[in-house]
Amino acid sequence: MPSDPGTPTLDQLRVFLTVVDVGSFAGAARRLGRATSVISYSIGNLEAQLGVSLFDRRSTRKPQLTDAGHTVVSEARTITNGVNGLRAKVRGLLQGLEPEVRLVLDVMLPAARVVDALKAFRAQFPTVSLRLYMEALGAVTQMVLDRTATVGICGPLDVEIAGLERVGVGSVEWIPVAAPDHPLARAGRNPPGAGRDHIQLVLTDRSRLTDGQDRGVIGTQTWRLADLGSKHMLLREGIGWGYMPEPMVREDLKEGRLGKLDMREYKDAFLRLHAIYRTDTPPGPAGSWLIDRFVAQADAASEGAQTRPITRRNRRKAAARDRRQRK
Repeated sequence: MPSDPGTPTLDQLRVFLTVVDVGSFAGAARRLGRATSVISYSIGNLEAQLGVSLFDRRSTRKPQLTDAGHTVVSEARTITNGVNGLRAKVRGLLQGLEPEVRLVLDVMLPAARVVDALKAFRAQFPTVSLRLYMEALGAVTQMVLDRTATVGICGPLDVEIAGLERVGVGSVEWIPVAAPDHPLARAGRNPPGAGRDHIQLVLTDRSRLTDGQDRGVIGTQTWRLADLGSKHMLLREGIGWGYMPEPMVREDLKEGRLGKLDMREYKDAFLRLHAIYRTDTPPGPAGSWLIDRFVAQADAASEGAQTRPITRRNRRKAAARDRRQRK
């Protein structure tokens, strides 16, 4: 028995795995459209190449894997799966499918939307790698401009940037919250300017695009954080008050860990979200599909809102919106 095994061909491994899967040489021959003698000859050559017996043909009429065969079968599957994956990626390249999508998401984007899009993306494009970044405010746009990311989902950016395409993908509600024992939460209906007397936690920007621009800041005492998760943690611990995306604190409100503040300065605030990409390097089929998925999410949410029952509170909100639009 040789101590240095030879190199099997991909066809030999394919035949070997087919025999294992169907349980017989004749079945493998039918599946592969070959004669049984050809299958037997191919397995014999593979065993000679490797220097081991893969099947026990003597103790049973159906070929049974030997101990060596069990070892070889797992390695053979790894090799053939790798080759199949390689061929699928190259096929995608030949068809214009990008090998990787670099996606940057705003931390304001609800987690449910992120999970929905990425699960669907994995199923739709199993051969496309994904590189995911999470940023806040102008840093999302900055990563797309710097070509670090191909596609971004960003919050509102109140400046026009040449060479950047934007596609609306809905919005997220932005509400003021604090821990239940915070003075602003205990006060109920707060008088105008009450938020100025307490520390306001503010999400700060790590990019140059919106440096110095404050959104929703009314407090004279501010703590600025670059991470939304840290802000969330401090709010629940009663350190200050601040605005948070409603989906992120929904469970906290339900369980009483946070309370929505009743403040005169607050109006129903919805932050617009956009998918962005550079016009000189538009996304390929996979990146474009992701943008379409986020658009479809927004459309579904909009249709759902239009079909909700008309409650007294919803009627008041709708009437107020109509009055504002007529002014």
